[in-house]
Amino acid sequence: MGNNGFVRNNINQFAFVYRLADLLIIQGALLGVAVLRDVQYDFMYFVLALIANVSFSFFAELFWLYRSWRAAAFQEMIFNTLLSWVLALLPILTFILFNGETSHFPRAVLGIWILVTLAGLCGWRTMFRYFLYYLRRKGRNSRSVGIIGLSEPGCKLAQEILEHPEIGYRLKGVFDDRSKSSGAERMDLAFADHIEGNVSEGVRRAQAGQFDVLFIGLPLTAKQRIEGILRLLGDTTADVHLIPDFFIYNLLHARIGQVGDLQTLSIYDTPMRGSWSILKRLEDIVLSSIILIIIAIPMLLIAIGVKLSSRGPIIFAQDRYGLDGRRIRVWKFRSMRVTENGEKVTQASRNDSRVTPFGSFLRRTSLDELPQFLNVLGGSMSIVGPRPHAVTHNEEYRKQVAYYMLRHKMKPGITGWAQINGWRGETDTLDKMRMRIQYDLEYIRNWSLWMDFRIIVATLVKGFVGNNAY
Repeated sequence: MGNNGFVRNNINQFAFVYRLADLLIIQGALLGVAVLRDVQYDFMYFVLALIANVSFSFFAELFWLYRSWRAAAFQEMIFNTLLSWVLALLPILTFILFNGETSHFPRAVLGIWILVTLAGLCGWRTMFRYFLYYLRRKGRNSRSVGIIGLSEPGCKLAQEILEHPEIGYRLKGVFDDRSKSSGAERMDLAFADHIEGNVSEGVRRAQAGQFDVLFIGLPLTAKQRIEGILRLLGDTTADVHLIPDFFIYNLLHARIGQVGDLQTLSIYDTPMRGSWSILKRLEDIVLSSIILIIIAIPMLLIAIGVKLSSRGPIIFAQDRYGLDGRRIRVWKFRSMRVTENGEKVTQASRNDSRVTPFGSFLRRTSLDELPQFLNVLGGSMSIVGPRPHAVTHNEEYRKQVAYYMLRHKMKPGITGWAQINGWRGETDTLDKMRMRIQYDLEYIRNWSLWMDFRIIVATLVKGFVGNNAY
């Protein structure tokens, strides 16, 4: 599994350049298209471009488009750019329609401008990113880095820096109070040459101005040791960062809060706050509405098949836990001869006699879960999220799997990070459930609209079938 979000640098020294380039591209594209189409570029066109600038800037800031992408995924940057421009079109189209200016802006001009602007916003970012990669591989636009502590996170960070020179970090030394030979045992031999002394040597070199950035990889249990090092590093100009250890990495969306004059640090929190919850809900409404229109006829045929194949209701509703552990009713096509929803619910297994022949087909292909798009439209579920378990299974596993109930910090989903990584279907062992929970918590920890998009695409590509679905 990936460790996305382990260390993030949100300061972008080129932020002003990005904002200025976006402004010029949006304005220049409209002017260029108007000239090419022989349309007079008057004050209304300028106002239209100005609205586009303001709305795009708003959504770009919302999606942190102007943060540093030095160590982030290129695909996510392009996705956020595309999403910001698509959402910016809403105020643009609203201005055109409600001001009765539809005839003033020919459709051809608007269409070409929208496409040219999108290509420009994504294209220049692509070229600039690879230009920076080129400079950084040549040793320019880079920052010298030192690492104190040969902990596991420190070793991983050293490996990332050495394997990815394009991010612009140059590893100048790793420092630990253990001997070089014992430290080398914890690192790949390729890193042994970068172990250059003890912690005191690292601090001395930082005070001599040899590092731009210094990472401390000591465990938080070494509180006094860390405090002493930080006190000494106060006499340097280096940027100092703590590398998260296991405890910090298991915080869910930790954030600073305030009660009166007292600041607090949240340990377990949800990413669904403010505008993010609105965007997530908008994603669910739009996608579920489109999908329900597409699958309306297949759902009708499945309903007929369920009715003709065995006695009982077509739709089966089961109690499960939703957001914040509240009970919800999850809808499914009935695939068994029984409709268990009591204190004891037995998971379906291979060659389960309770499963009807038609129900077996539905379960293998996940077609039995299509009615859950109605749950999504109603707001009790999401397209992407941790899969909901029966209430009885929740009560059983919450006592056996650490952090189990934290999966309810987000709405349950039809598909999820665990499912596309192979942890779908029957959890007949405790280790299988632990792995599912591990992936669920990783999803919550790293959630973004880009991650939802990746999961949806992976679900469509891999299909809804699985070896563990019975």
